[in-house]
Amino acid sequence: MDFFGVRLVGFNGDNGRKLILTVGLIVLVMVLRSLLGWLSRVVMHGRKNETARFWSQQVMNLVSAALIVLGFLSIWFDDPTRLTTAAGFVTAGLAFALQKVITAIAGYFVILRSGAFTVGDRILMGGVRGDVIRLGFIQTTVMEMGQPPGERPDDPSVWVKSRQFTGRIVTITNDKIFDHPIFNYTSEFPYLWEEITLPISYKDDYRKAEKILLDAAHKHAVRLEHITEESLETMKQHFFISPSSLEPHVFVRLTDNWIELTMRFIVHDHGSRKIKDKMSRDILSDLNVAGIGVASATYEIVGLPPIEVIDGTQAAVGR
Repeated sequence: MDFFGVRLVGFNGDNGRKLILTVGLIVLVMVLRSLLGWLSRVVMHGRKNETARFWSQQVMNLVSAALIVLGFLSIWFDDPTRLTTAAGFVTAGLAFALQKVITAIAGYFVILRSGAFTVGDRILMGGVRGDVIRLGFIQTTVMEMGQPPGERPDDPSVWVKSRQFTGRIVTITNDKIFDHPIFNYTSEFPYLWEEITLPISYKDDYRKAEKILLDAAHKHAVRLEHITEESLETMKQHFFISPSSLEPHVFVRLTDNWIELTMRFIVHDHGSRKIKDKMSRDILSDLNVAGIGVASATYEIVGLPPIEVIDGTQAAVGR
């Protein structure tokens, strides 16, 4: 084929026609994708259903990708023999050069099929903690959250001392689902167990301190009566959780320096820091009223050896 007097090797009228058809196919699919996206936004206008919006986008993306691939194969490989040969070369090349990408795409379908997480879930994946804000073919995008004191040495370390957003947006490749466990904070069980530890002196009344802790938990934490019968039945059948484990409870431990009271209670999967803040304020106020102090590591000096002070000047004059 000649182009302004230059002969294009390997390019003829048939290839040019196929190229134009391919470009037209891509444009047509993109236009249809835009129209469907506009229609879904109109239908869901005013509805706060992030899950439905997410799945509608995923379906449109998958259908668009499938139409482009099928159309491309139909245009360029109308001869089955050529298609088989080309598919063999392409498969071999992809298997060698795009191993990570193929694994990430496979991870995407595993995530969708297994329900490991979806948009809006709070997860720990590949060492990153946060809320999933986007799920793509290759990468998952997470709004990072901080780490409580017990988790802070873990990588990657962050400056926020609780499970609240840091403001960083982190992308994680989907292939991590094959190599690392996925921790989901919110998917099926919408509660978390939390603990507050209070050390008090052996001289103080630990029973009164225990009551103060339980009063704060009964006031602010999730109580058994707050959970519907349907949710309780689901917990017992799917997670084998007894109702007694959902009630606030204080555990006592004796140490060399103080009595350690640890209260265990449940909260909703989001907002645990606000709940613990309210409880801590009430606990401090009630401890002050009861005259109970928070114990700390102290040292008591019980005796000293005799100390003799010698004035060096007087000793020299005496000699």
